[in-house]
Amino acid sequence: MFSLDVVDTDKFLEMPLSTQALYFHFGMRADDDGFVSSPKRIIKSLCCNEDDLKLLIAKGYLIPFESGVVVISDWNINNWIRPDRKHNTRFEKEKALLDRKSDVYTLSGSLQPTDNQLTTECHTEVRLGKDSAGKDKKQCASGNAPRESKSVIDDFFERIWKLYPSKKGKGQVSDAKKKALYEIGYDELSRAIERYKAGLARDGWRKPQNGSTFFNSGYVDYIDANYSEPELTESEEGDRSIYQDEDEYNKLWEELGYK
Repeated sequence: MFSLDVVDTDKFLEMPLSTQALYFHFGMRADDDGFVSSPKRIIKSLCCNEDDLKLLIAKGYLIPFESGVVVISDWNINNWIRPDRKHNTRFEKEKALLDRKSDVYTLSGSLQPTDNQLTTECHTEVRLGKDSAGKDKKQCASGNAPRESKSVIDDFFERIWKLYPSKKGKGQVSDAKKKALYEIGYDELSRAIERYKAGLARDGWRKPQNGSTFFNSGYVDYIDANYSEPELTESEEGDRSIYQDEDEYNKLWEELGYK
């Protein structure tokens, strides 16, 4: 089973569909404690790729072990199995390295990284916004566990690029800038683009910046931390008498992004 508390979130739904599908297949093939013994074989059988696995690890949905086994972090939120029907996992060694807090698996806090031991910290997910200092630690079972790969970030950029009205200069957005955009997140960038497009509609004389200009610097004024709704001038408010009724007047300003 799968809980909407896990799979009906922005964090989950922003991942590529192939990554989401892989998570569901892991859930179907895991043992009664949430361990998946052969993740790479499953990837090949589904025609997915290892980047999907890496993203699930980077987002904290999976915890990998040096043995090649992975465990689904939210297994106990997704599933409850009656004790008289449960078959204990055969991966007792790996399970002994885990704590269970609020039904979520994490690595035991007592683990200390050494050459022959699993480390408890592998990567940090950062979201920029009104407080860009905030960081959420994710945990994994290997100091060499992968971070978000270039292909994942490129896939994200392709999706956000499609939302922007001018398609010029795509090749002028560097990998470093794409990574910075990825860290801001799809939701906030899509809001920034909608705000910018509303401004273009309001000022009919303006033409959209090249995509490269917007994604390299132009977006900054439109993200949540920096944006404020423009105030209508007296001339912009106009004379309501030219409209047949209140609904027609309100519809116009909805189209311009004021409502």
